[in-house]
Amino acid sequence: MTQSSPDILINEIMDLIPHRIPMLLIDKLVDVKLGQSATGIKNVTMNEWFFQGHFPGHPVMPGVLIVEAMAQAAGVLVVKSMAQDTKDKIVYFMSIEEAKFRKPVVPGDVLKLKVTILKSRGNIWKFKGEAWVEDTLTDEATFTAMIANK
Repeated sequence: MTQSSPDILINEIMDLIPHRIPMLLIDKLVDVKLGQSATGIKNVTMNEWFFQGHFPGHPVMPGVLIVEAMAQAAGVLVVKSMAQDTKDKIVYFMSIEEAKFRKPVVPGDVLKLKVTILKSRGNIWKFKGEAWVEDTLTDEATFTAMIANK
């Protein structure tokens, strides 16, 4: 049976992963099922640093940053799911596969980053990530990460 967890808010996210503004790309996690899946929430605003150059007059969130946001949500899920103390651990990307960028994400969108653990072996974890705005799939990727010592 999968254990559900309460929402994970920004202060706890910052306790679980090392990312900080401007590279912290998730605001909270909801629908958390430890060891299985979660949904990261990113409120996209015009104040984001990347909109200054991507693109002037036509702001679009870079797809690679959406994949990074998925990875951050997955990292929080993994660290929260682990029974051991993870203060001396960090999560690194190993691969990104099957990335698809389907629809632009723009200021005002609420990005829902649905991440699912596909498998894990030791310190290696594989995930499926999907980014949604309302009922529209905007981006997706499969990615692998490693949990390592800092």
